[in-house]
Amino acid sequence: MKVVFLFIDGVGVREPAADNPVNREVCPALCDLIENHSVPIDACLGVDGLPQSATGQATMFTGVNCPAAMGRHCEGFPGPGLRNIIEENNLFLQLKKRGKKIRFADAYLVEAADELVQRRFKSVTTVMALTAPETVSTLGDLLADRALLQDITRATVQERFPEVRPIPPERAAEHLFSIAQEADFTLFEYFQTDVTGHSMDYARACKVLHVYDRFLGTLLGYVRAAGMTLVMTADHGNIENMSERGHTTNPVPFIAVGPHAKAIREKVKSLQDVTPAMLALFDAF
Repeated sequence: MKVVFLFIDGVGVREPAADNPVNREVCPALCDLIENHSVPIDACLGVDGLPQSATGQATMFTGVNCPAAMGRHCEGFPGPGLRNIIEENNLFLQLKKRGKKIRFADAYLVEAADELVQRRFKSVTTVMALTAPETVSTLGDLLADRALLQDITRATVQERFPEVRPIPPERAAEHLFSIAQEADFTLFEYFQTDVTGHSMDYARACKVLHVYDRFLGTLLGYVRAAGMTLVMTADHGNIENMSERGHTTNPVPFIAVGPHAKAIREKVKSLQDVTPAMLALFDAF
């Protein structure tokens, strides 16, 4: 069993509208997955207010209702309480206990994982990856095409790292597929959708979604041919409503394609069910 997990930040489910760039003209591959291979799941988790990244992602990757545990939705980077929850029990740790090989395909622009430990601010995925440091991808991995940059094309780091050559989205998909062939579980995180959603710039949102869609369409062809399972979801809504700067309370899509996809989708009703569903899949097969 090989699973590719795509975490796309800030994409909710919403009916077509003039201010919704998640449409077939902009991102046909993504829209096909949402319409034909997904279920809408709850990102609010029974807590008042707009869902936020820190508690939403921590819930997704631990199976703990983190907004309920914190008493509110927490934005940005996880604080000490959330970090404790993530470090104690997360998806990477649980898969590692089961003897699975895991890769976090997003490259950190560092020489070694140890350099991340001293960072004051760490994302949920960084906290999780540091509990299993062998999963971390570095600058060396990126230069050797054994990792991806979070923007897919590497365009955002050209001034700081001129040695990192830009690539088209289709090439990035090839790299991710190669990585996934060597692991049981591969995670790739894309957060440009959330960043762009906050900008209220519709044209920019369309550009970001189109780049991701080229990457996604190519990757889908590879994983389907190889018999891999592709899972994809978001932590909260945002980019599907470009008329507002903040997050939305819309459900998010939980997508599963490949072996056992229907059974996986049936297990997930909210972000809290994502990690249990992944563990159940590996326990069964």
